[in-house]
Amino acid sequence: MKKLLIVGAGGFIGGFIAREGLNRGYDVWVTVRNTTSLRHLDDPRIHILTLDYDDPAQMSEVLDKEIPGPTGWEYVIYNLGATKALDFPEFNRVNFQYLRSLGEVLKNIGCEPRLFLFMSSLSVLGPGDEVSYSPLDSTMLPQPNTRYGVSKLKAEQWLEFQSSLPWVIFRPTGVYGPHDKDYMMMIQAIDSHVDFGVGYKKQLLTFIYVEDLVAAMYDCLSAPTAQVVKKKYILSEKRAYTQKEFRDIVAAELNKKVVLPVVLPLWATYGASYVAEKIGRLRLKPSTLNRDKYNIMKQRNWNVDITDAERDFGFAPRHSLRDGIAKTVAAYLAEKEKK
Repeated sequence: MKKLLIVGAGGFIGGFIAREGLNRGYDVWVTVRNTTSLRHLDDPRIHILTLDYDDPAQMSEVLDKEIPGPTGWEYVIYNLGATKALDFPEFNRVNFQYLRSLGEVLKNIGCEPRLFLFMSSLSVLGPGDEVSYSPLDSTMLPQPNTRYGVSKLKAEQWLEFQSSLPWVIFRPTGVYGPHDKDYMMMIQAIDSHVDFGVGYKKQLLTFIYVEDLVAAMYDCLSAPTAQVVKKKYILSEKRAYTQKEFRDIVAAELNKKVVLPVVLPLWATYGASYVAEKIGRLRLKPSTLNRDKYNIMKQRNWNVDITDAERDFGFAPRHSLRDGIAKTVAAYLAEKEKK
């Protein structure tokens, strides 16, 4: 059995990665914090390692003790990260320093994998063309305009220029599916007959259903290593959508005949984001609405080119937005029924 280490398996995507690894015949290890919920990691075949990412010595001790066999983990999927934080130092610590520490630990214990797949973000590229709406692609020079994007870019650059790891980088667009919290807020709003938008200029949105992203990870690991190593891939459903198309799809699945679209001007959205961020800092808890989120919401062009992934490992998302939303809404309604 091929041995796989999933770093950061406790979030929304992590449980899907672990289950798909088992389904594909991998021997799966996952790393979690001591505060991580194991709700979606309950399969007894999963080897669970508890790491303190702020303590490289502790990580080294745990991983060195658990190295499977003489060759160690053949593959690593690095899914650890923070999408919201109180300030840039926190983003930097979680999204960059943790990666560097883990990479150095693997090198020091002699356990660098055959392939190291790093989950980055489309946000590293920054705003695209908002005149002709040409797609973002892997050849673009990254110009992130969020603290989150900058921290992810720092991690990418460490892999590319300072590590000895055989890396491949994924830059997914918006990931949605059951158990996700961000898109679930939008679904809940539409369930309440309201859909909030930002700005009046045309906006193109892209999405990828979580199962399609996870399948892409394993398809990439299964491809000839020389074909994918040291490459960066954008992952998304092939087409883009407007906010109205998203709203109509969700409303149809919820059987909501009337949904009121409420569009906030950018200046009002920025003001609300600024205030919410300051309140979050006073409470020492990151706010979902903040200036980073504002920069993401105001970006008009999320249209992308996925040609590289299609060519190199046969990337072909199986779920349209309608298909993925159907599954996501079904899970939402099932949870709502339990309450």
